[in-house]
Amino acid sequence: MAAKLERTNTPGVFRRHAKGCAREGRCDCSYVVTWRAHGRPHTATYRTAAEAREAKRANESDVARGEFTAPARVTLREYAVEWVDRYQGTGRRGFREQTRDEYRRLLTRYALRYFPPRLPLTEVTPRMVADYIGWLVRQPSRHGGTLSDSAVRNALGPLSACLRTARREGLIRHNPATEAVLPDRDTAEENEARPFPNDEGRSIMELVVDLVHSDHRLMFELLAATGVRRSELIAFEGRHLALDGDQPHVKVRQGAVRLRKRGRAGGGVVLGDLKSRHARREVPIPLPLADRLRTLDTAPDAPVFANQQGKMLDPDNLYQRVLSPACEEAGVEWAGFHTFRHTVASQLFAEGRNVVQVQRWLGHHAPSFTLDTYVHLLENDLGEPLERLRVNTRSTERPQTAANDVPALPMEIAA
Repeated sequence: MAAKLERTNTPGVFRRHAKGCAREGRCDCSYVVTWRAHGRPHTATYRTAAEAREAKRANESDVARGEFTAPARVTLREYAVEWVDRYQGTGRRGFREQTRDEYRRLLTRYALRYFPPRLPLTEVTPRMVADYIGWLVRQPSRHGGTLSDSAVRNALGPLSACLRTARREGLIRHNPATEAVLPDRDTAEENEARPFPNDEGRSIMELVVDLVHSDHRLMFELLAATGVRRSELIAFEGRHLALDGDQPHVKVRQGAVRLRKRGRAGGGVVLGDLKSRHARREVPIPLPLADRLRTLDTAPDAPVFANQQGKMLDPDNLYQRVLSPACEEAGVEWAGFHTFRHTVASQLFAEGRNVVQVQRWLGHHAPSFTLDTYVHLLENDLGEPLERLRVNTRSTERPQTAANDVPALPMEIAA
């Protein structure tokens, strides 16, 4: 049986104390607002008295203007499951199916596991979203420790987009995730792209490539020379290698996508679309590397780097069996595939490439994103002063220009 409502000083706003509440001083018990619209009573629950009074005024104003819509009775779980199957994104690029699969996986793994199954969509509050973020921060990571700040942002993304859609569709009055505060733990691993360090003038990236098993060393040489994404690297086919001429390059045209079953990995790796249309690009490679790739003599439609069955490599298996042992032996056990990408970016900036060149090389969607990600790799000092202006400091005469070259007026003759 629901707890009895107690009147407050505001008509139409009641207090519902939880079972066992002493009802003395301040407590965390909820407030309930009641009002009538279209001849029917309505109620809604709020965390604070201020929220309840504001909602009461807004509801009464909507009723007076004839704009009130009864809140939906759908639960957050029901709406989220239905929403993720039909969501089409908000941008001109549309919504990729592999992004939909990722949203579905994140919702299943986090949001739908945290929020109660019967929680009404209309009763999700900013406080609940804040508590959800706090819960995410404490969740274990697959690589040890807890979720990183970026992983927390990714986990909140589908829920925020879901609530944003519900707001546009008129199911909720406000999006409770709009002003959510995300964690910002100020560490290099969390907030900065971290390249391989140098040791006595030699990049540790070169050492890692040397330590990789010889069967896969050429693939990691290509990764170190281009900084392509892991999904792009293992998706290269023979037709994507332009090795002839004096400007050899690789053509980034597709990526590897892991199939998922019911939100979980396990369906293998297949070819799919690139991360965005900006990822389609040609990345130059050194001539010696082109010569070594030419010896592979890869068929146009065959993977450049394949497993023993001639099929595309599994990136997770490749990391565990090949890259991780090499990184651990080199003393950079924290490094992964993306560390090569960060190192290439740092090298490009060190060679004097501008941000647009680096953006196009890496396949980012905008130079601003590249700058935000790699600004800490740029030189901190301001450099030499500008060459001084050549001004004759001894002259007191005003130089003649088009603006001040006005003929003098004739002097008036005294009568």
